[in-house]
Amino acid sequence: MKTLLAAVLLASPAFASVGTTLSDAALEQTTHRVVYDPAYVRLAYPGGDVAPDKGACTDVVIRAFRKAGVDLQVAVHEDVLARPRRYTRVEKPDTNIDHRRVPNLMTYFAKHSTMEPITDKPSDYAPGDVVAWDLGGGLNHIGLVVDRAAGGRPMIVHNIGAGPQLEDALFSWRIIGHYRYDR
Repeated sequence: MKTLLAAVLLASPAFASVGTTLSDAALEQTTHRVVYDPAYVRLAYPGGDVAPDKGACTDVVIRAFRKAGVDLQVAVHEDVLARPRRYTRVEKPDTNIDHRRVPNLMTYFAKHSTMEPITDKPSDYAPGDVVAWDLGGGLNHIGLVVDRAAGGRPMIVHNIGAGPQLEDALFSWRIIGHYRYDR
């Protein structure tokens, strides 16, 4: 009986790794219709989110972290207040948008997660890892590693214009950030 109880407890979400929780939460988002919309929106604070049928790449990450018990709206805002010089693109703290910008998430994750090496080896990327890319022309993008496809390539959930998608996109653009949140 104790073995069965231990197996049930270990399989429960409370005992899941942060990476697994983030991965599962990102995958779940691919089942919803979401229109790409990076527009500035007034949000409740704390716990604010854009409408469930709207969002950008950052909202995929924000929603996954929220399911893992981390409110990036609050976390980024508090970090902006505590370390304003690190957030070079924030002129005045704004709880409505600061956490919805890729450079700000990169700054936050650089301080509050493990910075993993940026490599071209698929085995270096694990479910739950946050990856940021340079799309060129001053545009950045962000998504989550969720699983491995046949052949071992990591799959990504991201929103680059068609809503949350599961794609083999890890090496589609130049990677500029690789973070593992393990708290």
